[in-house]
Amino acid sequence: MDEVERGFEKLVERVKAAQAKREELTGELKKKETVLLSRMIKDVAPLIPEVGLILLKKGKEDTKGEIFDTVYYKEKMLVLGKTDPAEYRPDDINKKVVNQFLVLHQDGSLYELMYSSDGVLIDSYLNPLRMEDAIQIYGYEILLNIFRFLKDYHAAEESLVSALESVLSYLSSGV
Repeated sequence: MDEVERGFEKLVERVKAAQAKREELTGELKKKETVLLSRMIKDVAPLIPEVGLILLKKGKEDTKGEIFDTVYYKEKMLVLGKTDPAEYRPDDINKKVVNQFLVLHQDGSLYELMYSSDGVLIDSYLNPLRMEDAIQIYGYEILLNIFRFLKDYHAAEESLVSALESVLSYLSSGV
């Protein structure tokens, strides 16, 4: 039984050591989180014009919830996160925010995209956001979402390259 107890105590020590190391590494990462976000944005932003989303700027909503007379932002963006909406928009305190998203603009800038609606008119405001504030408001989920985007983009590129190779192979075989 002494051997089992010693093994258990050793395992408890290892768990505590791993927890301490995790805390140390988390502290180090916390000091460098904006550097990490900045590098990720720098690497991903050039892809946004090709695969980003064209988001609604404003429109009108009919009684069935259908949107018409739509106007979209010209530049593409990636949606990186969502949060509980602010009480009102910074550009107009009379406009209540219905939905609020963190977006990465194709120029590499971060914005909060704030949507308001009065029941008929839906409009939005792009609120510029610093990286520090983005991490504080939206958390590390934004880093994970950038990583997921790049992983999905890579998988799509590999699939396309494989398909192109197959087509070229077929064409060169003369069959």
